[in-house]
Amino acid sequence: MARISTGGSIGSRSSRTKLAPRREPYWAQILPGRHLGYRRRQGEVGTWIARHRDAATGERSYHALGSADDDPNALAGTLDFAAAQAAAVAWFTRSKPDQKKNFTVNDALDDYVAFISAHKKPKTARDTRYRVDAHVRPALGDLALTDLTTARLKSFLEALAVKPATVGRVPLALDAPRKTRAVEGVDARRGRRASANRVWTILRAALVRAYDAGRVASDDAWRRVKPFRNAEAARVRWLTKVEITRLLGAASPDMQQLIRGALLTGARYGEITRLKVEDFDPHNSVICFLETKSHRPRFVPLDDEGATFFSRMTSGRDRSAHIFLKQDGRAWGASDAQRPIASACIRGDIEPPATFHTLRHTYASLRIMAGAPLSVVATALGHTDTRMVSKHYGHLAPSYVRDVIRATALGIGAGDLSASPDQPTNLDLEQQDAD
Repeated sequence: MARISTGGSIGSRSSRTKLAPRREPYWAQILPGRHLGYRRRQGEVGTWIARHRDAATGERSYHALGSADDDPNALAGTLDFAAAQAAAVAWFTRSKPDQKKNFTVNDALDDYVAFISAHKKPKTARDTRYRVDAHVRPALGDLALTDLTTARLKSFLEALAVKPATVGRVPLALDAPRKTRAVEGVDARRGRRASANRVWTILRAALVRAYDAGRVASDDAWRRVKPFRNAEAARVRWLTKVEITRLLGAASPDMQQLIRGALLTGARYGEITRLKVEDFDPHNSVICFLETKSHRPRFVPLDDEGATFFSRMTSGRDRSAHIFLKQDGRAWGASDAQRPIASACIRGDIEPPATFHTLRHTYASLRIMAGAPLSVVATALGHTDTRMVSKHYGHLAPSYVRDVIRATALGIGAGDLSASPDQPTNLDLEQQDAD
């Protein structure tokens, strides 16, 4: 097996600990055009990735190999540098990227999932992998790209839209039985079409990537397939002040703090749970979210209630400590709030039940109904413009719309009713002159 002498900066556990966390992997060449990569984001376990560069087209293919052995006490299944290198060479040998002639949908999906795993967040990669394995591979995976037709792809999309929705948690095994819910009613049909569109977006991206790499001569088959229109919900779920009171009363103390923090800032779950004491500026009453979905820091001003709350939560605490902690003193994990908030909704008789993201919608909805301009709410939420805020919350801002209409009066004199019905108008006088 071809080997590289040390692997450079990724060859040993000690050298990898010195690498700065980042999205782009650190690469070490194994063979010409074939590399082994190590990728570690802030607060996450490092992962190994294989990369192959097609000598003919220059297209790069990626394959996720597994987790790195950064933690000496890690569970079985992690890979040290030598094991990762062996797995990469095995993939190079097995896939033979340069020799593929009958490129299938599964091949395109493999390349796309590996690319997503290497360049997107782990949560995005997991969601992509699940949708691909659950919906696309069983229906189309074995087909060659040259066998795909527009009619076949349209049939696939339409079948997804009428497929019963699955409910409950995703099982560990893909073939494990899951509860389903029939597609009944306008909202249910819209929801299934929205879900079908999301799967189609993934499949189409994989096919476009394969076409760009020269794996197929034409992209006509999928270029002519359009997603369902008007499938996204125009109105979002948000909590009334009465529901907020019931939710807080039914939640555990640590969950109460987390809910209040989200309601006062409009932050996403990952943003609020990563907050540290040093991220709160008590002098200016501002919260700074350094790690956001857009990868741009966001500064959210607090009202008096929010400033008082965060002052109390951070008073006398170490600046590097997380503001929000669970009852056992540990930081909140990726999915730790799902069950607590669901249980609180049941105890508080919140119907339909709220998710943690509902709190973000509630922040925006209540602010707009209180008279906050859409542009202000969009900035606080981290949007670059008001389009998303207007789409989801614009109907809640009648006072804002009214004020704008009144401030932009046309001034055409149409409201002057001083002339009596018998008094000749300018139009009558002009008609008399014409006669």
